Amino acid sequence: MTSQDDERWMNLAVELAWQCPPSDAAYSVGAVIVAADGTELSRGFSRETDPHVHAEESALGKLAGGDPRLAGATIYSTLEPCSARKSRPRTCTQLIIASGLRRVVIGWREPSLFVADCRGVELLGQAGLDVIELPDFAERAAAPNRHLAGPGGLVLPS
Repeated sequence: MTSQDDERWMNLAVELAWQCPPSDAAYSVGAVIVAADGTELSRGFSRETDPHVHAEESALGKLAGGDPRLAGATIYSTLEPCSARKSRPRTCTQLIIASGLRRVVIGWREPSLFVADCRGVELLGQAGLDVIELPDFAERAAAPNRHLAGPGGLVLPS
């Protein structure tokens, strides 16, 4: 994938994040899974199917387990995949590693509003995945979460 491809798919992930029903207890995140040949495999957003589903989980859940296309695919997520979770037995980081994906592109590192020390990027890297952060997307990726900002709340990138 080229940097232009990464920007195109991250733009779609940001659009998906805006579709999330707002929550005072969770981020609005969009995710897209793209095959090595540039074909979209799946997409998802936070709270798409239930109040607890995360964007990466939603996108992965639309594909068959063990789908061979995942081995060369990239997941684009507007937010660093979670490394701690209360509502499900597995984190998004664990789901991504188990799926066989080899490349993760994020727009924004998870702030400490809900989890003090998200380690998604580190854990994905330790598992041998290629993790790319697009800092130019941080502000756009954070924008659907403005409802969380305020005194004592989320500090948005600028």
